[in-house]
Amino acid sequence: MRRFIISSLLAVSFAGLPVFVGCDTVEHSKSTEVKNDGTVVKKESKTTENPDGSVTKTEKKDVDKPGTP
Repeated sequence: MRRFIISSLLAVSFAGLPVFVGCDTVEHSKSTEVKNDGTVVKKESKTTENPDGSVTKTEKKDVDKPGTP
């Protein structure tokens, strides 16, 4: 029984480790826009707060034009 309790506590502590040292996502948004010529524009924005208190904002934009490989 003692071995079960110790292994359970270790499993929970390792599973919860990323929560304590990871980044917190403050804001996350995605949008997709289709233009008249068939071009698809995908935008993604993500704002995270780092463990040291700093804030990081990342933006990603993909443009898919029809007829291009």
